[in-house]
Amino acid sequence: MFDLNSLNPQQRQAVEHDLGPLLLLAGAGSGKTRVITCRIAYLLQQRQIAASQILAMTFTNKAAREMRERVEQMVGRKACKGMVISTFHSLCVRILKNHIEKLGFKKNFSIYAAGDQQRLVRDLLRELIADSTVKDADRVLWQISDAKNRLVTAAGFKADINNPDSCLTAEVYPRYQKALKAYNAVDFDDLLMLVVQLFDEFPQVLADYRQRFLYQMVDEYQDTNPVQYRLLRQLSCGHGNLCVVGDDDQSIYGFRGADVSTILNFEKDFPGTEVIKLEQNYRSSGNILAAANAVICNNKKRRVKALWTADSDGEKVEYLLCEDDEDEARQVMERIQNERFKRELSYRDFAILYRTNSQSRSFEEQLIYADLPYVIIGGQQFFDRREVKDLVAYLKVLINPFDEVNLLRILNYPKRGIGDTSADKLIRLSAESEKPLWELLQQTAEIDDLSPKVVGAIADFADLLKRYRKRFNQPSLMVETLRELIKELKLEEELYRQETDPQKARRRVENQAEVVNSMAAYLERESEHSLAGFVERVSLFDDDRFGKNDKEKKLAQDAVTLMSLHSSKGLEYPVVFLVGMEEETLPHKKSIYETFDIDEERRLCYVGMTRARMQLVLVGARKRRRYGNLTQRDPSRFLSEIPEEVLLRLSSEVPRESSEAEKEQLAGSFFAGISNLFGD
Repeated sequence: MFDLNSLNPQQRQAVEHDLGPLLLLAGAGSGKTRVITCRIAYLLQQRQIAASQILAMTFTNKAAREMRERVEQMVGRKACKGMVISTFHSLCVRILKNHIEKLGFKKNFSIYAAGDQQRLVRDLLRELIADSTVKDADRVLWQISDAKNRLVTAAGFKADINNPDSCLTAEVYPRYQKALKAYNAVDFDDLLMLVVQLFDEFPQVLADYRQRFLYQMVDEYQDTNPVQYRLLRQLSCGHGNLCVVGDDDQSIYGFRGADVSTILNFEKDFPGTEVIKLEQNYRSSGNILAAANAVICNNKKRRVKALWTADSDGEKVEYLLCEDDEDEARQVMERIQNERFKRELSYRDFAILYRTNSQSRSFEEQLIYADLPYVIIGGQQFFDRREVKDLVAYLKVLINPFDEVNLLRILNYPKRGIGDTSADKLIRLSAESEKPLWELLQQTAEIDDLSPKVVGAIADFADLLKRYRKRFNQPSLMVETLRELIKELKLEEELYRQETDPQKARRRVENQAEVVNSMAAYLERESEHSLAGFVERVSLFDDDRFGKNDKEKKLAQDAVTLMSLHSSKGLEYPVVFLVGMEEETLPHKKSIYETFDIDEERRLCYVGMTRARMQLVLVGARKRRRYGNLTQRDPSRFLSEIPEEVLLRLSSEVPRESSEAEKEQLAGSFFAGISNLFGD
């Protein structure tokens, strides 16, 4: 049982609303999940609505499971029998199991996972392009998925003549759909699209589901894409009992297809809508909310609302301006140490939020230096990322060419025409002759069963390693040499060639650039410089101290949390450091120079700010490294949008040159930390 009197007036109004469309504009920390679950319980207990007539949808299985558990705790499991609380995809699977035969499929259809889809598309591509690759298949699949989420059928897909992938997709998409149907299979995106088709072509089926689900609720409505929106329109048309809960100010998944206009236009699309704003925040202090409100109100296309709290104003939001990215990481680490003792907090009470995952590198290094525990949510540790390991593998081989594990890793990376068959021959010959692989690579002209093309590629590879081994012997030129190695290997082009998603390729390029920045920081920090010294330092960072745990297990540990702003949605922390508060970082340079739209960047900033409960520290740098070179940075425009009365501006001192004694002390702290991590 639940007590309606425990709700604030707006929450109670939302719970007691039962007929017609309802839009709940639920600001950050306003208790929206509680409102949804109480509303379901109210319909069951007070309005005596049959559980089977209630449908609640969200975006993850975890969220659906937690919502059901909360309702069951309120009214009992028996009262919930027949109620549907699920994701969009789970609901559509239920519907298709009953009706897919109407669309020409058999009842026992298969759902193709990503691997199945990829194999099918590769088979279809081979009919068109003999030397097609896995990445070709991935790019085509990405375009097909994007089309389906926009309700574009194979027949309706129009190729962009300026985009080769689009032209290829126009040929493959119809063949792909024909093959799926022949195999009695659907893919993940088809689940929604086929239900929309079913409802369009068989009105009586739609009428039955409208009658069954007389009360519909959708969480995180701002994240719906066109096909999800269309499905909701179909199901709710007639009775109109659709309650959606969302916050346009937290719409940050446009890159996944989410369309913020669905929540902005809700009243137009559903006439007679009652709008209730949940603006009372139960998470953050007054000054944090004032700062967040001041930033987000600069977005013109938004629902007007302002978060407020019944609690105190709390401490001012701080803006800490550091000298560079290394100083930024050092200052944050020192603040964590100080605040932990001053406030009597645990490590898990601190979060470091950043715009891109490549920013984690400097913070990871400083946290390890200080022997502070940390976990990364939504990403790997920096030096465990594949593109970083690939680049570091080159450095390890340049130091020790007899390191065959890393030598084999880079033998055909980037692709240089030395395939698996040739590599297997070399490995076998190395074992038979008892000669190291590096020695054989310098004698390939004497190997009979290698083609002249492969022999030439291996000779060029060996020559490259020899040249750069000599060049890295000059410590003062190490950063410049690494930049030139990346350029000569054309690693940026390789990463864009490998990836289906250009945004993912961009992130991987940024991660490799961070290796250069790490080397530059190493040269500044250490008194003795060598490539071996840098790689040794990197190798000590290259551990997964916390294992491959899932998100919940990581969050449960007493460790500082590092994560991107996208990963932080739905979480909260007593103390939050929002770092990289500069133009071209937040807002990201892509939004400034490519899309010319920073509204979603401002929403990202707002989401990050409203994760903080007690203290919010915005952190930026005067200079930031790019490929090892320090470049001047301008403060983020979002900082100028925060009222001075709630913002405390601080600056770190320009770092002075450390004395030899201080350097020894720092090195001692570092190796003590490593010893604690790995044991004696």
